[in-house]
Amino acid sequence: MPRCDVPVLIVGGGSTGLMMSIMLSDYGIEHMLIERHDSTSELPKAHYLNPRTMEIFRQFGIADAVYAQGIPLKDMSKVEWRTTLTGAGPRNGKQIFEMECFGAGNSTAEYRRHSVCPPTNLPQLRLEPLLRAAADDRNSGAVKFGHELLNLSHNDQGVEALVHDRAGGEEYSVHADYVVGADGGKTIGRLLGIGMVGASKIFETVTAHISADLSRWWNEGVIISHFLPSGGRLVPMGPSWGPKSEEWTAHFAVLPGEPVPDDAAIVGKIGELVGADIDISVKKISHWWAESVLAERYQDGRILLVGDSAHRLPPTTGLGLNSGIQDVHNLAWKLAAVLRGHASPRLLDSYGTERQPVGLRNVEWAMFAAQNHLAIDAGFGLIPFPLPPEVNELIIDGFFADGLVGEARRSRFRTVAETQRIEFSAQELEMGYDYATGALVPDGSAPTPGDPLGQVYAPTTRPGHRLPHSWLEHAGERISTHDLVGAEDAVALITGSRGSAWVDAATEVAEKLAITLPTAQIGITHRDVDGQWSAVREIEEDGVVIVRPDNHVAWRSLSSNEQPVAALAAAVETVLAR
Repeated sequence: MPRCDVPVLIVGGGSTGLMMSIMLSDYGIEHMLIERHDSTSELPKAHYLNPRTMEIFRQFGIADAVYAQGIPLKDMSKVEWRTTLTGAGPRNGKQIFEMECFGAGNSTAEYRRHSVCPPTNLPQLRLEPLLRAAADDRNSGAVKFGHELLNLSHNDQGVEALVHDRAGGEEYSVHADYVVGADGGKTIGRLLGIGMVGASKIFETVTAHISADLSRWWNEGVIISHFLPSGGRLVPMGPSWGPKSEEWTAHFAVLPGEPVPDDAAIVGKIGELVGADIDISVKKISHWWAESVLAERYQDGRILLVGDSAHRLPPTTGLGLNSGIQDVHNLAWKLAAVLRGHASPRLLDSYGTERQPVGLRNVEWAMFAAQNHLAIDAGFGLIPFPLPPEVNELIIDGFFADGLVGEARRSRFRTVAETQRIEFSAQELEMGYDYATGALVPDGSAPTPGDPLGQVYAPTTRPGHRLPHSWLEHAGERISTHDLVGAEDAVALITGSRGSAWVDAATEVAEKLAITLPTAQIGITHRDVDGQWSAVREIEEDGVVIVRPDNHVAWRSLSSNEQPVAALAAAVETVLAR
């Protein structure tokens, strides 16, 4: 049987696996990716890419390609609730409520101040071919679609995987130092006996991917339209954006006890949402169950789980795909540091320590945001079990009625619908996740109180948190603080105008540990362009911040130290588990 050896085997060629391949290539780590399907996703699936994920794409040189195909911010600035899109009836075509979302409108300045990248929207059926091309370009011949994992075994020396080439019919073995499970929980978790904790099959959803011309009725700027009382939802899917979108997804939740509609009934329901007789071309109708589950553990020896292999959650707040990209961002630099000999293999233990609590937070939040839609339905007057048609008519008539009670119903709905900002303006959820322990040195400072509704993001240099973005000028070039650590670097050091001792110490520590440790001395080698770094740094001019390759703060000293070399060396060695 043919056999090959690679440092890292990635199992799964969806967005998360492909992004892991891109990162490892940029870190110079040899690897192989296998994916059992012959192509990337043929379904739109996840589509919202939040600012943190776009920062990661930017770090690895693919953000511009994503923005080129993704929706402009102006076309994803609002979500709305309607009766129907159009129609001749007295209750048809009425907008009930709309709100700004995803850093548009009045919140644009705040979003842009905190991140170098705005969010965008690009369905997986277009994102994944882009990622596959980038992975192929970086690692030609080692990104293998149509290759299926059959079995694996592992010990302290490595992992043995049995792989089937589905086109050629051959089986071959792969010996890898490490395996990254990005297969959506299809194979590796089962083979390892890793259970998923939480609620599965919460509710069934039917999603129709369609082509239709809705340009006459779709409002400018709307990215999601919810329809009441029917309970459906329409989302544009491009490739053109705004009202000119050629493709759409329609989502319908199936409540417990309700019959699952067949394809013909789904097309009829879409017609009811639109409220007009239009041509609808169905590309694909899929059925899926919402889950709220987390892997019992993210690591089993030399095998590490990422993305849907580690957590599966409702799509509300868009935390699924984004969490997967952020998983591999956390893991890739650690694998690179270990395989280069810069870090101890014990560094990999910090992956689950850091990411599993974030996964749990995201699973719980997505479920919370999904449940809140029931509160919005109730705010309209809907009851979550079937009612006679005449009762539904009374509810709708009462909502639009003149007089005190009608206005009270509408005011109640606006108040309740505003609470769905927990899904559509969750900047703190998107960028404020942090690590309490792991590849970092806590400094004893108290955690910053978070926004209980997940909206207000407070930048901080407290260890474990994302390094705040600030614009700097260096050698005549405008860069972000997120550009200070490169692919070859173990960590990077940021200090102030009186921090020369730290800069000198970095030279000694880098030589001692045989690593690269770049430095930025704000006020000397780099200029704080607009004063934002001064506002968020939380250290004195003679203090220091150490940042990891995933742009999370690893350690800081608020001011100078009498023994900067010893202090810096101890911090770096702790972070790298040496």
